[in-house]
Amino acid sequence: MRLLMKILIPVKSGNNAIADKSMPRAFNDFIASAEPESSYFFLEDGKRAAIFILEEKRQDHLMAYNEKFFSALGAEIWITPVLNQKELQKHL
Repeated sequence: MRLLMKILIPVKSGNNAIADKSMPRAFNDFIASAEPESSYFFLEDGKRAAIFILEEKRQDHLMAYNEKFFSALGAEIWITPVLNQKELQKHL
């Protein structure tokens, strides 16, 4: 199933994670394990944010992905299933 995963990192924990180098580790570990097809990094409401599009067949993997961002960054995380245009056309 294709998923959109959005993370929002509080300013204070983000600053600490940059200082102690845990932010690049968290992102690199996640990207290496989840292999997202695309990744975008931006600001939202004055906070660091990222969106990943990934394919995942096993729901239990989501907990491992989330924990990297919860523990290292104190991030808020949203995950929702998404379709690309071809997949949507099949069902219309």
